[in-house]
Amino acid sequence: MTASTRAAHLAQFNVAALRHPLDDPRMAPFVEMLDPVNAAADGTPGFVWRLVEEGEADATGLRPAGENVIVNLSVWETRQALWDFTYRSGHLEAMRRRRDWFERHVEAHLVLWWVPAGHLPTVGEAMERLADLRANGPSRRAFTFTSSHTAADACTAAEAAQHLQAVPPVQPGQVTGSARPTPTGDTAPV
Repeated sequence: MTASTRAAHLAQFNVAALRHPLDDPRMAPFVEMLDPVNAAADGTPGFVWRLVEEGEADATGLRPAGENVIVNLSVWETRQALWDFTYRSGHLEAMRRRRDWFERHVEAHLVLWWVPAGHLPTVGEAMERLADLRANGPSRRAFTFTSSHTAADACTAAEAAQHLQAVPPVQPGQVTGSARPTPTGDTAPV
C-alpha cells in the first residue's frame, strides 16, 4: 500500500489485441509473466491501484473493448513512478516481446490522465479517455508519455468533478472490474 498526500494521481489505461487466445500455448510465456509483473507493479514505489477482475489476480478476463482485447488500468502517484515501472523493471521484457503476443497497434492504445487522489477510475471512464485521445489527439484530458501534461496542467478540481459526472453510469451487467479496497482519507488502495 502506498500512502500519498498528493492532490492528483496519474491514471493509465492500455489495450492490446491478442494474437491468440490466452490458453493457446503460444501465449504461455505471456501468461507466465502476469503474476510476477503484477507483483512487481504492486510493490513499486508510487504504485496506488490496479484493476483486477472479481475473484482473480488480474484483469485479463475483462473484455470491455472486444473479445480479443485485454485491458490494463492502474493509478500511480507520479508520472515518474509509472515510467520507472514501465521501462526500468521486469515489465520491459514483456514490452520487448509484445509482437509475439499482440497485434500491431493502428491507433492509440495507451492513455494517461490525472485524477484526484483517492479516485479509482472506472473502465468506462478509461475507455472514454482513450476514445478522446483517438478522436482529438493529446490534450490535458487524455495524453501519452510523449505528450505528457503535469498535474498542474490537469483539469481543475471543478473540471474533474464535472467530467466524473459526465461519465455514464454503469449499467447492470456491464463489466467494471473490481477495485482493491476503496481508499479512505489519505491512504491509497493496495
